[in-house]
Amino acid sequence: MPLKELLTKKITEMQEQVKTILKEHGEKVLSQATVSQAYGGMRDIKCMVWETSLLDPMEGIRFRGYSIPEVREKLPKAKGGEEPLPEGIFWLLLTGELPSKKDVREVTKEWQARSEIPKEVWKTLNALPKNMHPMTQFSIGILALQPYSLFSKKYEEGLPKAQYWDPTYEDMMNLLAQLPAIAAYIYRRTYKDGKRVRGKKALDWGANFAHMMGIDNPEYSELMRLYLVLHCDHEGGNVSAHTTHLVGSALSDPYYSLSAGMDGLAGPLHGLANQEVLHWIQNLMKKLGGKLPTKDELSKALWDTLNSGQVIPGYGHAVLRKTDPRYVAQREFALKHMPEDEHFKLVSMIYEVAPDILTKHGKAKNPWPNVDAHSGVLQWYYGVREYDFYSVLFGVSRAMGVLAQLVWDRALGLPLERPKSVTTEWIKQNVVNK
Repeated sequence: MPLKELLTKKITEMQEQVKTILKEHGEKVLSQATVSQAYGGMRDIKCMVWETSLLDPMEGIRFRGYSIPEVREKLPKAKGGEEPLPEGIFWLLLTGELPSKKDVREVTKEWQARSEIPKEVWKTLNALPKNMHPMTQFSIGILALQPYSLFSKKYEEGLPKAQYWDPTYEDMMNLLAQLPAIAAYIYRRTYKDGKRVRGKKALDWGANFAHMMGIDNPEYSELMRLYLVLHCDHEGGNVSAHTTHLVGSALSDPYYSLSAGMDGLAGPLHGLANQEVLHWIQNLMKKLGGKLPTKDELSKALWDTLNSGQVIPGYGHAVLRKTDPRYVAQREFALKHMPEDEHFKLVSMIYEVAPDILTKHGKAKNPWPNVDAHSGVLQWYYGVREYDFYSVLFGVSRAMGVLAQLVWDRALGLPLERPKSVTTEWIKQNVVNK
């Protein structure tokens, strides 16, 4: 069944389910916020619907019910490849069903057919300073596509609310088709010769992205596929996901919504974290004489880091309470393709030493590594050594999850998001002094 036809069927079924849930259980309590949660970034407050993935503190992320090992096993692969194709995880996120090889090929073909970038967008990017941060360029590139939003056009024409999801779907498909070319050109113009590498129709989405960056290494194509799959979604409460949803709840079109989400991803506490980890690892090696340390030397360096009031980058997570399965997947890739790389050896050694130290230190709720502890090292090994571009790679991947959910936001008629805020004085009067 074609993707949009299957999605239409799924939307109709889900709309009926949600109507029943709201009618019969709408007044039941999901969660109760505490004062510390109000001051502490709303951590763990269950007050948002996100269909595409769910994060369990002990198990990690599940995409539509499938764990990362299951996704790596069950999703279709490129010919001769072992890592799942991003087109497959996109199908799963959008429909909740595992795709066939034919389904995945159809997504690839459709994205290829929609991939032409308007000349005005290239002109916009070329007008930007080359030393502008790649994430700023990326966000602007997305906004430069906004005049072509079908949702915006149809809304102005008076589209019925029940049909909002349809042009949102079309915008999503166009965006996902065009993002790799925009991201790759930003890489080329910022760090390389500035020449745009055109895509190849014979390549899948991930391999074509790598090719347009100027990297035609089959191993890197495999890494790109894995990277795009692992970073595609992480339930709805993270900054990039929540921001995309929040802006979209105002009925801003997908271009505005995704650009805003990417602005959130650019923060050092979110998408910028992977480059900070790699920078810290390299500085650590320099401090230790440019060689791999012994475990005793590493332990001392980690204790010195903590005792100075700093954190060990890449360790800990707002939700997870075990090793991030995304870290494990990247570690397995490294063990197969780059086991003797010194950066990887140090990452492995930190994995052996850091959790025990963090546990003894006592301040970390989660002493285990997250996805950022590993991803930068993999990119560095294959020659992508420009730290500031890593968050753009992250952004291309994350677009799949947040845009798929945005279609479901519109399909389910989710309203403008508007939580109630209170002041400290209100808390004093109604909680502290009550």
